[in-house]
Amino acid sequence: MNEIKAIQAEQMKSEPGKFNIGDTVKVHFKIIEGKTERVQIYEGLVIAKKNSQSSKTFTVRKNSYGVGVERIFPLYSPRIVKVEVTRMGKVRRAKLYYIRSKVGKAAKIKELIVKKT
Repeated sequence: MNEIKAIQAEQMKSEPGKFNIGDTVKVHFKIIEGKTERVQIYEGLVIAKKNSQSSKTFTVRKNSYGVGVERIFPLYSPRIVKVEVTRMGKVRRAKLYYIRSKVGKAAKIKELIVKKT
């Protein structure tokens, strides 16, 4: 049992960045195509986070050519290079699944304005 905890602790060392639900993020994700390796950027709204020790995941949703596309990323994956927050969102819920049924301006989240001290 201690070996499993050691492996989980090793994987949890590199957290890609701090972000919350409702934030618009750019996920820099490593893609391997044959022998070449490149970084692809996936930009969208974080609609959910699932927390269960080393297998934490977050769901990012974006509109691609009028179709809603969601992708689930494991938080501690070695393939995630970094998570960059482009816009902070002001939300009052832990899961934003209601965004799936919204279209256009109704699917927008208010921006959280943070005062600098």
